[in-house]
Amino acid sequence: MILGMDQVVDFIHINRDRYVEELKQYLAIPSVSALPQHKADVRRCAEWTADELRRIGLQNVKLIDTPGNPVVYGDWLCASDAPTLLFYGHYDVQPVDPLDQWISPPFEATVRDGEIYARGAADDKGQVFMHIKAIEAYLKQTGGLPLNIKLLIEGEEEVGSTHLDEFVRTHKAKLATDVVVVSDSPMFDRGVPSICYGLRGLTYFQIDVRGSKTDLHSGSFGGALANPAFILARVLAQMKDRGGRVKIPGFYDDVRPLSEAERAEWKKLPFNETRYRKELGAPRLFGETGYSTLERVWARPTFEVNGLLSGFTGDGAKTVLPATAMAKVSMRLVPDQNPDTIAELFETYLKKICPKSVELTITRMHGGNPWMTEFDNQYVRAAGRAIERGFGQVPVFNREGGSIPVVSTFQQELGVPSVLFGIGLPDENAHAPNENLDLGNFHNGIVASSYLYREIASLTETA
Repeated sequence: MILGMDQVVDFIHINRDRYVEELKQYLAIPSVSALPQHKADVRRCAEWTADELRRIGLQNVKLIDTPGNPVVYGDWLCASDAPTLLFYGHYDVQPVDPLDQWISPPFEATVRDGEIYARGAADDKGQVFMHIKAIEAYLKQTGGLPLNIKLLIEGEEEVGSTHLDEFVRTHKAKLATDVVVVSDSPMFDRGVPSICYGLRGLTYFQIDVRGSKTDLHSGSFGGALANPAFILARVLAQMKDRGGRVKIPGFYDDVRPLSEAERAEWKKLPFNETRYRKELGAPRLFGETGYSTLERVWARPTFEVNGLLSGFTGDGAKTVLPATAMAKVSMRLVPDQNPDTIAELFETYLKKICPKSVELTITRMHGGNPWMTEFDNQYVRAAGRAIERGFGQVPVFNREGGSIPVVSTFQQELGVPSVLFGIGLPDENAHAPNENLDLGNFHNGIVASSYLYREIASLTETA
């Protein structure tokens, strides 16, 4: 082992049970950023995070207020002539509905069959805590770190990181770094550690359609007015063709095509479509014609309906003509699509196909740019070596269908590469009931994180 690593890794192994109990405390705080009733809980979670950073020995720890939820910042900058790493994560979590589908309470972390179940376990408190514990092991056992480190842990990721871009622009000097590390993504599969080198972007909308000032009797008024629910259904049906291709004019103009070499590499990955379908409980897979499932999820853009609301949905029957209908929709984007350009194309198309018999309101919500890096850069290779040390096998390289908008912001504003160093799993229900984190991955991830710091520090030693 590298000098000092014996003590660090031994400390991690010895404290394995303690880490789980401390993680349970973190997961008990219902830091749901999307719901106003949890505003105080979100701040309490920020304070808990800051207290933990102080406790393990980080310096300059503070809560930095934004127009929304506070950012937690801390650093350790005592490694002269060593590179600097900026770690990014988030302490806010998704809502828990539908609550009745949780096997155990979402904010009472429960261990079952080697997994810890709670909201935020995988996304992202468990992965944030993994780095906190790796840093603690170094500081407790060696009195320092092999490199300089800064931590930026935000509280608005699950609502689009609304204020984070401005925060990064305003605090460029404070956040200056050589590389950004983000742990907010899954591995390729259980038992298959991976390094992610690409993310899809996002643009998100709410569509509201109004046909009258109030709900109406469907017998007295049906046939006289347009039904907003029916109109909205027709409009949404015109967003895709039968082959899964988005029909918005210009939508694919800037899509970077997949190279044949990349497609060939993905075919070598241990991916079984039948098992994937069965695990999802789907009768059949569906997506854009001409592409494999991995290609559709990682490298092709989408249009999806995320929610629908209209009319009477309670028990029994109520014959109403609904006054309004609402849909929430999103588009996942790939290099080199621009979320603002796609948003404008969508709004233009929606206004064109929506009939004048209803009043249309389009609300542009959050979004973010797609991101991709070269997977042979020195920091990605260092991360690969660290993963191999922590998990005992060489990682594969993959893209991810989800979005982390700030990764693109770091690249644009700080001018440095990012490494996605995630240890979640695709089946851990990150935005669904029964979210969980594999405790073996959590423990191996702490070890791998400790090696990551050493590997990145070594880049300057051998330069």
